[in-house]
Amino acid sequence: MEGFVGNERLISQERLREYNQRTDLRGWLQVLSHITAILLAGYALSRSWDSYWAVLWFVVLGTLLNFLYAGQHELSHWTVFKTRWLNNVFGHLFGFLVLMPREHDRMEHYQHHRFTQDPELDGELQGAPYYTLAGYLWYASGIGYWLGIIWRTIGTAFTFRYPAFFVEKQRKLATKEARLYLLGYATIVIVSWYYQSWFAVSYWIAPMFATKLIHNCQNLAEHTGMPNEPDILVNTRSIKSNALLNWLAWNMPYHTAHHTYPAVPFYKLPELHAEMVAGMGKEPETISYWNYQVQMLKKLWREGSSKYNGKPLRDY
Repeated sequence: MEGFVGNERLISQERLREYNQRTDLRGWLQVLSHITAILLAGYALSRSWDSYWAVLWFVVLGTLLNFLYAGQHELSHWTVFKTRWLNNVFGHLFGFLVLMPREHDRMEHYQHHRFTQDPELDGELQGAPYYTLAGYLWYASGIGYWLGIIWRTIGTAFTFRYPAFFVEKQRKLATKEARLYLLGYATIVIVSWYYQSWFAVSYWIAPMFATKLIHNCQNLAEHTGMPNEPDILVNTRSIKSNALLNWLAWNMPYHTAHHTYPAVPFYKLPELHAEMVAGMGKEPETISYWNYQVQMLKKLWREGSSKYNGKPLRDY
């Protein structure tokens, strides 16, 4: 995916080469801060089970776990660390934790970048279940999402479910990976049963499953309802955000900048976004996290479809 997309109208190749420079230090700072936050939230939850504070820490822990996918996404671009193998190691660690086999997701995500918003070829649009109000709510809630992810991994492991665009080599890699992941999950189940422990459920599966809505609402805002056109500056949406959400989502709210130049490390996206805005003379399509949910739900309620009709969400 490195250097796959670029736009010389906005950023020169020389400037882009500067943006593409990576450092292990910034990667470690982000990875360790995210993992530390998870450990602290887990500790706080363990100390508060007998009080109402447990609800807060349960939600915080689940949210932090779900947003590990933002890290996995960046690791799939090999942009978190300059040292390539570190991207692979943490990519699989995060992928295991969020039940998203890393190589399968990486190959599918490459297709998403190559054919963004193409209903036939975009690997993350095929079979998308959120074109109706009921479908959108089902997926955003996390129920449809988790059922789909789990079924995908099982189907890949037992060789009866692959993306249509996977070639034989990709199918073999995805199958091997899915089987290893399932073996890991089975080991955790067996060990938990042997020791009669609910630790994995209480501090991993339950909070992560219950709070998927928070992550999905951010994730869906990036493309859902945007035009099915090949121009990245038209088919991708950025999200008005704050420092906390930017950290939590690994700067993915700067999504138009990321899609235009996917080889640029996540920690340089704010600067890249600002330079793009200066070059364009305006911001790309941008909406806040909360306003997106409100406007999309209004659109689906009135029209019954999230497919683009020529009107931006702000007009609803």
